[in-house]
Amino acid sequence: MGACAESAPQTETADGTTNVQTEEITENTEGYIGQIVTIRSAPVEKVGDNSFTVSDEQFFGSEPILVINASGEPLLLPEDNVEVQVTGEVRNFLISETEQEFDLTLDPNLYQDYEEQPVIIAQSIALAPEPGEITSNPEQYYGETLAVTGEVEDIQSGAAFTLDEDRLLGSEDLLVIYASPRDGVQQPQPSAQLPTIADGEEVAVTGTLRPFVVADFERDYDLGWDLELQEQLEAEYSNRPVLVATGIYPSAIPED
Repeated sequence: MGACAESAPQTETADGTTNVQTEEITENTEGYIGQIVTIRSAPVEKVGDNSFTVSDEQFFGSEPILVINASGEPLLLPEDNVEVQVTGEVRNFLISETEQEFDLTLDPNLYQDYEEQPVIIAQSIALAPEPGEITSNPEQYYGETLAVTGEVEDIQSGAAFTLDEDRLLGSEDLLVIYASPRDGVQQPQPSAQLPTIADGEEVAVTGTLRPFVVADFERDYDLGWDLELQEQLEAEYSNRPVLVATGIYPSAIPED
């Protein structure tokens, strides 16, 4: 993976990609060409069946960046201005090259304004709601792959903690569990060993949302909890949403 210019702040994720802000890509495109990056943004506008634009609202006048969905999964953009997390390669956009390489049909009338502009060829796209958006309405997110950013709190035995919700009044913190599926159970595997995290640290967590039912979790995951911790979590979080993490890494997203 090529190096970025020194002026571009970045954070390496657990899978080796570079976690950046969209404004940095538009301001320093050449420094990111050929790199696999991870960004978070609310979709600004749908362009075609397999594409949309994103922009960094932190920076006034930031130019939108085209995102082409090459993940092989259908593109379903969220409602209510929920953010998405995009991981993919930064390129200079060429319509014919993109069509040929990823077996896509792109309408030139829709994409001509983006020709030779920065584009992210997305390998994965995940919903990225706030912790409080999840805990206040978990049903719409159950079973979905999510990418959630928040402040670490209430660390329990190294493999369970909460993401603090301090932005939505009346919303609750989100429980996160990092555990490997039992043999024979078809669940996403964690991408690496649990990294060292600290109380108050801002992290990004990718994973799948499930309701917390202890019997189901004991059946599906190798938890390694002692009885005291199990009873504590069950008493506090039973039937509430829990994010089963497959990746945890430092967040490059500044606090509001």
